[in-house]
Amino acid sequence: MSQIADSVTGDVVTGQDAGALEARIARAMTISVVIAVVIAAFVAPWRVTIGLLLGGALSIFNYRWLHSSVVAIVNLKARTSEGRARSLRYLLRYFVVGAVVFAAYQLNLVSLAAALAGLCAFVPALMFEALRQFYLVIINREESF
Repeated sequence: MSQIADSVTGDVVTGQDAGALEARIARAMTISVVIAVVIAAFVAPWRVTIGLLLGGALSIFNYRWLHSSVVAIVNLKARTSEGRARSLRYLLRYFVVGAVVFAAYQLNLVSLAAALAGLCAFVPALMFEALRQFYLVIINREESF
């Protein structure tokens, strides 16, 4: 019975735990933000560089906050008042990120397009992870179940 697909965890299928995947994505996000900021420092105006830095920092903060909120929601019953408060934290992160970007833009500290580009730091991290997994499948010649 332990061989049925429903009883197989992700660790058995991929050979890796979820913590390693999350660490790789967070590391790739950080690396992509650092690379973008360093390149922008040499070729773009300072508002673009600060916008990329702010957006990237908020993207990493948002990723960590999302992770902790989802874990808290899953671990608590949604019907309790504490569960509802944790659920509201999940939505609050959107308002916090939006308010910080809006305030920085209104103070003329950042380029809005650069801040939004920095907020997209998750995209190159996922692309890197997809390419990594594709490479490992080809090299290890793994078959799908």
